[in-house]
Amino acid sequence: MKSLEKDIWLFEITPKKSFFNFNVKEIWRYRDLLFLFVKRDVITFYKQTILGPLWFIIQPLLTSLIQFVIFSKIAAIPSDGVPYFLFVLAGNIIWFYFSDTLKSISETFTANQNIFGKVYFPRIIMPLKVVFSNLLKFGIQFSFFLIVLCYYIYLGYDINPTVYIFLLPLILIFLALISMGIGMLISSLTVKYRDLNFVITFGISLFMYVSPIVYPTSLVLEKIDSKFHFLIYLNPLTGFLDFFKYAFFGSGSFDVLNLVYSLVFSFVIFVLGVMVFNKTEKSFIDVI
Repeated sequence: MKSLEKDIWLFEITPKKSFFNFNVKEIWRYRDLLFLFVKRDVITFYKQTILGPLWFIIQPLLTSLIQFVIFSKIAAIPSDGVPYFLFVLAGNIIWFYFSDTLKSISETFTANQNIFGKVYFPRIIMPLKVVFSNLLKFGIQFSFFLIVLCYYIYLGYDINPTVYIFLLPLILIFLALISMGIGMLISSLTVKYRDLNFVITFGISLFMYVSPIVYPTSLVLEKIDSKFHFLIYLNPLTGFLDFFKYAFFGSGSFDVLNLVYSLVFSFVIFVLGVMVFNKTEKSFIDVI
């Protein structure tokens, strides 16, 4: 009888006791659910659309074209010797992966309150499904970027991809970490303060223009006093953007120490985000 009672419950669900809890084993156990969520996001996006996955290309294409006209033709901003359209396209595909992932994860608790209140599964699954869904989107945009890159090389432009392109998976991992970390911090705050969603949407739009996307880092270093150069590198995205452009163009102001800072910052903010996320998920259903 005692052995029968032990077999009744397969799992015991209890609040997380440690400050940092990222249970890979449990996430792996729910991998099918993660796959279903990712599949649902992709199908939902394609459903009842005429162009389907082409919408993923239209976003960076139109954005880059508008930036090309305004910042290159009108403002005459340089681009480290790279064709300006290609220069901003490279920055945009990195930016869109970061910003779209961050924004979606920041709405984790409010957007999924109904399902969270009905069934148990590791809540971290929801931020992870955003990361993987947007990774598919990035893959399509990156393929378009490679086509444009090859076209400019074919035309004879001085573009020299380096061996650093093989480190792109590492950059994507840490971009995912920083997006998840900041997103989970924000999602934990929006449980109590709903109006933060409006601030975040506005803040993300502004943050784009303090990141070296429409202008090269070298231009900012040239324009401001050397005493304030460190302010440029406080932005963790600077390291990722400069590295990506240097890897594929062979030009720019790439700094290894700046990249290391970006990697460390991403890891630290991810750990902090998971800690706050785990603490919030224990009681958010009573507050929301």
